[in-house]
Amino acid sequence: MLKYCPATKKRVEKWSGLGMSTLITRIFFCVAILAGAARVLGAEDFQRPNVVVLLADDLGVQDIGCYDGPVSTPVLDRLAASGTRFETFYSGCAVCSPSRATLLTGRHHIRAGVYSWISDSNQRSHLLLRERTLAEVLRDEGYSTAHIGKWHLGLPTASIEKPTPDQHGFDHWFATWNNAEPSHRDPKNFIRNGQPVGQLEGYSCQIVVDEAIDWLDHRDRSQEPFFLNVWFHEPHAPIAAPDSLTQKYGEIKDRAAVYSATIDNTDRAIGRLLKKLSEIDEPDNTLIFYASDNGSYRDDRTGGLRGRKGVNWEGGLRVPGIFSWPGKIDAGKVCDQPAGLVDLLPTICGLLKIPSTRGPELDGVDLSEALLDSNRGWVREQPIFWHLQKSRPIVAMRQGQFVIVADPDYELSTVNMFNEAWIPIIKQGGYRNYQLYDLVADPKQTHNLAAEKSEILEAMKETLLDFNASVMRDGEDWHLRQ
Repeated sequence: MLKYCPATKKRVEKWSGLGMSTLITRIFFCVAILAGAARVLGAEDFQRPNVVVLLADDLGVQDIGCYDGPVSTPVLDRLAASGTRFETFYSGCAVCSPSRATLLTGRHHIRAGVYSWISDSNQRSHLLLRERTLAEVLRDEGYSTAHIGKWHLGLPTASIEKPTPDQHGFDHWFATWNNAEPSHRDPKNFIRNGQPVGQLEGYSCQIVVDEAIDWLDHRDRSQEPFFLNVWFHEPHAPIAAPDSLTQKYGEIKDRAAVYSATIDNTDRAIGRLLKKLSEIDEPDNTLIFYASDNGSYRDDRTGGLRGRKGVNWEGGLRVPGIFSWPGKIDAGKVCDQPAGLVDLLPTICGLLKIPSTRGPELDGVDLSEALLDSNRGWVREQPIFWHLQKSRPIVAMRQGQFVIVADPDYELSTVNMFNEAWIPIIKQGGYRNYQLYDLVADPKQTHNLAAEKSEILEAMKETLLDFNASVMRDGEDWHLRQ
């Protein structure tokens, strides 16, 4: 509330003797000051919500119910109905580790030090400490932070030193370096805050939610609100699910049925977590985001799109994308503009009114305008760029309704695992066999328009090469590290 001030009264008395034009000018100046004060007061009064990120592993764009998938996912369907679902949402990469690096940093994964999926036993690669993660951004704003579930951004071994999640902004962490082992059933490779916990009973998604609930119950309440980063293992292979759920989708030994059951089981685990969240705070004080790290490895779960996990076609890159914040983000909205995991950090900063300009330049864009104002048209202008050295095409870039792809002009070995000795070749290499597709008219990428729309192709090629050069300049030379 603004209070009476004698000095203000003196100024009003003084202004009464001024000419009309001068008086109006000063009145406008005063109004501007008051408007600025109101904005400051509004920022101070704004209550920042809890933030929860839910990430599936290898879940395709057409797996869950609200994306016309065959799996029963009533919890995720309700989550989508409570907020905005992106019709066209993209992973940060067609494989795991780099996509997760992009999610946490809002930057292309090669800038963040991650070229491909990480094998800690024989690679030095990891998410670089110089990168500013979403957890660090939120912790600096007073949030308590926790990472729970799969990590796959590098963990130390007996012979290779690497940072742990606490060094990337997480107060508490409970993680596996990669997949749940030996499968989703009774995993034995979880680590809690640096200490192995041994074999656990149950299924990974339920164990992960157990940990999340326990952390919510025992976290330091002096730090409010909280950021909970929950990364599930399902439906990544090796898969396992309760027989009772598998039988809903087929025979117990049918891999497609087990695959579906792992997603069903995860939906039930998320239901338990959402119930807990509603018990500890009002739903309109929690922002929830759900997606997958990359497309499915099953051809029947990509919505008929070309390609699958590991390949820079739409089937390997498209994933679900759901934002829910009751009372702030419109319910039941479907956004048809392309977006992706690269946009998560700037979008959360935008929604929470946190300046995201500190640190390195971001490759993602702030989607808050599209999420908060359903009556205002929003068009994405920033391109989305993908690079994966074992994929053919090796690069892809979406800009507007078009996507351009290309193959490398160099050869690498056919070994699946990334070899850090390839980095100089990758950073210096070029591209050939450029192709162009209209994803609005031809979402399955069946008709190459390179010859028909050569002007568009050349313009996008120039943008792609500029983007690529910028990314490669930032890329870490892991082969030089000892």
